Amino acid sequence: MTPVSDPSSFSSLSKCATKHLNLIYHVDFDRHVLKGKVALTVEVLEDKFSSLTLDSKDLKIFKVSANGQAAQFALGTKHKFKGSPLEITLPFELSRYCHKLVLGQHVIVEIEYETSPSATALQWLTPKQTAGKKHPYLFSQCQATHCRTMVPCQDTPSVKHTYYAQVSVPRELVALMSALRDGQEPDPSDSSRVIYRFRQPVSMPSYLIAIVVGALESREIGPRSRVWSEKECVDEAAFEFSETETMLKTAESLAGPYVWSQYDVLVLPPSFPYGGMENPCLTFVTPTVLVRIISSVIAHEISHSWTGNLVTNRTWEHFWLNEGHTVYIERMIARCMESEQLRQFKGIGGWKELQESVKQFGANNVLTNLVPNMHEVDTDEAFSLVPYEKGFALLYHLEELMGGPEVFMGFVKSYIQLFAYGSVTTEEWKNYLFTYFKDKVDILNKVDWNGWMHTPGMPPVKPQYDTTMADACTALCQRWVKAKEEDLASFTEADVKKLNSPQLIEFMALLLQEEPFLLSHVKKMQEVYQLNSVKNAEVRFRWLRICVKAHWEEAVPLALKMATEQGRMKFTRPLFKEVYNFSKYSDEAVKTFKEHRGALHPVTAMLVAKDLKIDG
Repeated sequence: MTPVSDPSSFSSLSKCATKHLNLIYHVDFDRHVLKGKVALTVEVLEDKFSSLTLDSKDLKIFKVSANGQAAQFALGTKHKFKGSPLEITLPFELSRYCHKLVLGQHVIVEIEYETSPSATALQWLTPKQTAGKKHPYLFSQCQATHCRTMVPCQDTPSVKHTYYAQVSVPRELVALMSALRDGQEPDPSDSSRVIYRFRQPVSMPSYLIAIVVGALESREIGPRSRVWSEKECVDEAAFEFSETETMLKTAESLAGPYVWSQYDVLVLPPSFPYGGMENPCLTFVTPTVLVRIISSVIAHEISHSWTGNLVTNRTWEHFWLNEGHTVYIERMIARCMESEQLRQFKGIGGWKELQESVKQFGANNVLTNLVPNMHEVDTDEAFSLVPYEKGFALLYHLEELMGGPEVFMGFVKSYIQLFAYGSVTTEEWKNYLFTYFKDKVDILNKVDWNGWMHTPGMPPVKPQYDTTMADACTALCQRWVKAKEEDLASFTEADVKKLNSPQLIEFMALLLQEEPFLLSHVKKMQEVYQLNSVKNAEVRFRWLRICVKAHWEEAVPLALKMATEQGRMKFTRPLFKEVYNFSKYSDEAVKTFKEHRGALHPVTAMLVAKDLKIDG
């Protein structure tokens, strides 16, 4: 394995590796803190081992021990986004091997601590921010580098460990984690509380540790799956996710056995900042997917069970290995369950989203490299669709060169088997690609690797996708682009009735790429297509952006309402930016953001503040 250094972590990676975490949490809703105790089982990787550094951010550390003996500790200087290194000095020295036998030495480091009310991994919701309005709610989001705000740990994807946890919560609430449920019991120290237990027997990186506490209920949706949410939307969610088992079986037929035993889905309150998060055994999803087009989000998160969770990027510079392969498998699931045409259509949509991402960052911005340099870069600020869609485009390009989907999926499955339970770099992936396709090395050598991997902007090759499903969307978009005032009467409701959900989204995405439309055109679109009443969030957020771009003032409150009534960054950030760029309403955008800032997830709030040029 390549020697590890992770620019996003302070922890000692060459000296030691965490093998297991034992977590005890007391969830305090009054103070918005987790009172914690963690025991890390650490394998020693060097001789004369007497100190180690862990990642921590905004944690209060009370005491540290090693193998039961008190250990000295100090928090280093706080870095602007990486937190503070927790430097621990052991009360003894260990060697890599004990008694000349080839046995790795282990030390158990136990830390008592408390999180901060402003911990960026955690969002504490008041009862009024929930569907039921009666009980508070807590959820975590650790990816990429926020786990250190809820556990002192080696917060790097290069280290993998199992974990066990016990979580004490008020007895009217339910706790879940990214692990298998292992029973519950009354809290012996407080009769108004209950302790939930969890075990995760498969080694995984720290960013996949996840917790949720709320008034949760569940419904069975398959032999190894339940859907969890507040009772107000649990039945709707069970209906939406009824295809989960079929999708899991399809993924297994492509990528190999599912190793995590349980695959549950948790539907979160609206402020969850992402579409989905692939926490093992318990995928987190936004409620904005509850409109029967969710299949791509769930297919994506299921695919992560192999690429991301089982085979993991060594550092965040190689994030495309997680996301590019996951999009590739997600679209292979669409091919198996629907059609190759749908997979091609999704490729076209992805290319368009990549163009928009590159445009936002700037075509010369090194963060649009497939493999960016993350030295002194905040992973939250670097996050974009580039690793997803540039990664997919590269894999699709290689698929065409190597002999088609079946041949290339054979490579992806073999890559997963080889690197399962470990972490991987782009170089190791590429070396294996050349080994697997050893009879096609001459073709692989002609690929512009530098252009794909280390050059900003759009990729050096644009894949030629089958446009069958896209042609209707393009034709309708072009009719609107070319339409003069006198042509507007020719548009009818039938235009969009012929389009399915993915096509309607694509039509909106095409309109959004054009120059802003005349107000008369946008008003006519609303008149004939009734787009204001569409519930599908993917359609709605694009439609509202088109309206605001055209300076339709009536759309401004609708755009700000959508930006604040849910908190998925994919929707919230562009909607705020669009209103902000309509100069007459810039102040309104800032005012609305400031009013709702407290209800937004901390990462979302930080990024929207940057978008709207608000300091502090």
